[in-house]
Amino acid sequence: MIPYILYASLILTACLIFYKLLLQQETFFRLNRFVLLACMMLAFVLPVLHVPQQMSFRKAPAELKITQTESNSSQFNIPDPSSTLTRPRTTSVADTQSYINMQQVIHWLIYLYWFGVAIFALNFLMQAIVLLYKAYSRPVIIDGKFRIVEIAGDKAPCSFGNNIFINPEKYDWDTYNQVLLHEKIHIDQKHTLDLLLAEIVLIFQWFNPFAWMWRKELENNLEFFTDNKLLEQEKVEKQSYQVNLLKVAAPHYPLSLTTNYNQSTLKKRLLMMNSKKSNVHTIWKYFFLLPLMVLFVCLFNEPAVQSQDIVKQKKEVNVQANKGMAAEGKWFATIKGDQVKMEFRRNDEENEHNSNNSTFTLIDFKDLPRGKEGTFNLTREAGNIAFTGRFDGDMGMGTYKFTPDQAYNDFMQKEGIDISKGDDAMVFYFINVKRSYVQMLKQQGYADLDKDKVIPMVALDINESYIKSIKDAGFKNIGINNLIPFKALNIDKAYIDEIKSAGYTNVSADKVISMKSQGISGKDIAEYRASVDSRKSDDLKNKAENDEKRSNDYNKEKQQSEDKAKQDDKNMNMNGNIDDDDLIAFKALKIDDNFVNSFKAVGYSHISNEDLIAMKSLGVTANYVKSFTSAGYTNLKTDEIVSLKAQSISPSLIKEYKDLGFKNLSIDDVIGAKATGTSPSFIKAMRDKGHNMQSLEKYIALRTVLGE
Repeated sequence: MIPYILYASLILTACLIFYKLLLQQETFFRLNRFVLLACMMLAFVLPVLHVPQQMSFRKAPAELKITQTESNSSQFNIPDPSSTLTRPRTTSVADTQSYINMQQVIHWLIYLYWFGVAIFALNFLMQAIVLLYKAYSRPVIIDGKFRIVEIAGDKAPCSFGNNIFINPEKYDWDTYNQVLLHEKIHIDQKHTLDLLLAEIVLIFQWFNPFAWMWRKELENNLEFFTDNKLLEQEKVEKQSYQVNLLKVAAPHYPLSLTTNYNQSTLKKRLLMMNSKKSNVHTIWKYFFLLPLMVLFVCLFNEPAVQSQDIVKQKKEVNVQANKGMAAEGKWFATIKGDQVKMEFRRNDEENEHNSNNSTFTLIDFKDLPRGKEGTFNLTREAGNIAFTGRFDGDMGMGTYKFTPDQAYNDFMQKEGIDISKGDDAMVFYFINVKRSYVQMLKQQGYADLDKDKVIPMVALDINESYIKSIKDAGFKNIGINNLIPFKALNIDKAYIDEIKSAGYTNVSADKVISMKSQGISGKDIAEYRASVDSRKSDDLKNKAENDEKRSNDYNKEKQQSEDKAKQDDKNMNMNGNIDDDDLIAFKALKIDDNFVNSFKAVGYSHISNEDLIAMKSLGVTANYVKSFTSAGYTNLKTDEIVSLKAQSISPSLIKEYKDLGFKNLSIDDVIGAKATGTSPSFIKAMRDKGHNMQSLEKYIALRTVLGE
């Protein structure tokens, strides 16, 4: 799945580059529409095609050689979890961990991809529901096949299906009529289908920035096409139409499933309307798209004959594996104390960096051949390795042959663990997976086992006593996916008890993992609670003082306030005391009493956890706040401070705006100006061109219309 999706992404990206380099400025809008739609569909069709072998750049001999090498039993690139431990029975090696980590990364990437697909599919569905609801719940005028739906507010007109959404009160009759003509062209040309197809592509290509750019180019071309079609009508005058576009365009965008007036594309539309029509002789550019597609297929697609051969060979390999086909190669050993460190290589592999290492103990072997050629064996439940060679002193070398135990393989197969493919049997041999271990996992309630679950469990030495201790700590139904990070992070019953004693009586496994990974201890929780209680105590005290001024019944009001504060504490989260997500964030960002007190010193004694986290993550300091106080902004809210810092706004920038004549500036105006790029230099440039406006908001609107 992932290679297919990435291949489709690559084709879409190449087509976008081709389009922007050669076709974007052409005024063959109908042809561009066909190209944009065709490329979107080809991106998902081409990866599944097979090409004749003689046309493919992936020639059969090279591919077959790789397949044969992989099927050869002498090749095994097994991560060995026993190289760093004394006894192979409790092995956990960096190579095996890398293998495990890579498998987990791949699994998480797949889960992340499908999570994104689900989110964007849900967004697509919600947009469709909203549009249909608006179309059939609001006042409508039937105009032939068109439905003109009245909307309110400042949203720009748009169309979806045969529905035109517009606020008739916003426009004069001439503008209103041209908007309807424009949207009717969209409907006649069925442009909604183009946008729906683009949205479906985005569902599966949500991670690809070029897919988003592709959708934008498709939308732009639809607008160019519609503008051109409208201007072909004799009753529409180009200049008046362009003026009406400026009136209609608004920053309040409709949903992305609709055709709409969009300020971000307005400048491009105006330029395209006034550009010279493309010469028919430039049509040759479009013909280069076909060889580009053919090149992709020939470069990356499997030849049809070759793919059949590979399938056939894989079947033969599986048959050989079922017959107990051995893995053979070379071994090199060094004896250090009571340990034997062995390096395994394939027969055809001389590069030591591609070898596999494992550490055994001397008692695992009998009668090592010293000073002469000989044989010795190492038998485990998964199979046997027969060694041939000799030791001279503490150094040895020779050849090996691995033979899997068929009864063991059958047992694993019966338990739902398939180790018949590739080097799975050798992996189970080296990490020494025993039948009794699998049976123990079954007894502990883990019925749905596979090799990807068993390998990390054994490598990390997750034994029965550890599982029982975690269950005794309150996690009766803990799954393997949580057991593995528990063990990897050295989470034990003592740590869980410490967290629960600190007030997290109903803590989840995911939260324990998050806390441990951040190094949070019971002491950290106590300190965090003390900080929260201190701030709440100050809030309660201030509230009680205010209540005393407003009511003669002070004691009653104070008691109610205290009771409400206590109830709020209980309702802060499911654990009964404090927000564990905030605690993790506080620890990760190193938010302590010194940070909180620094803001109290400048008058901010009632900052919420959410604002503290945002301020710390953005680097907001008390000195930053104090600099605005010195500039006359004494009552800034915490969310305004966060917005100012996020836009890198300083008091000196505000002074520049004031020097331009904007005396009564609000913080929202400054933030909006910075966010849209309405800088003091931009305002000066516009004034030099004759745009003398008194309001900063009008310059922001001008900047938005002009775009980049």
